[in-house]
Amino acid sequence: MNIKQESLAPDYLPVPWEYREIVEERINDGRTGKIIYFCRQGLCERQGTIVDMKDLPGEGLYLFLDSGVRIRIDRIITLFGQPGAAYDEYNAYADACMDCTGGYDKEELKGYSI
Repeated sequence: MNIKQESLAPDYLPVPWEYREIVEERINDGRTGKIIYFCRQGLCERQGTIVDMKDLPGEGLYLFLDSGVRIRIDRIITLFGQPGAAYDEYNAYADACMDCTGGYDKEELKGYSI
């Protein structure tokens, strides 16, 4: 998947409270699960147990896995199978081609149904 570089490490964006609550629930229940998120390589996937959530000044809100990996909460696409704060951004890539014209100008496509 070709993801624009600026989407990989943008400035931290505060997330709705519900995403914090979901992380807190996963910390409290101690479940292990899969997290898919935006990272410098594009998309990354980690499996583990969330052990903590901390607000790091100047960086953003992070969750920490039992493996020591930290993941910024606003870059999470799915958290244990549930949509995360970055799910809509990820979904926009899937829908992007629905707006395209296949490389043609609209003038070139006159007479065709688009």
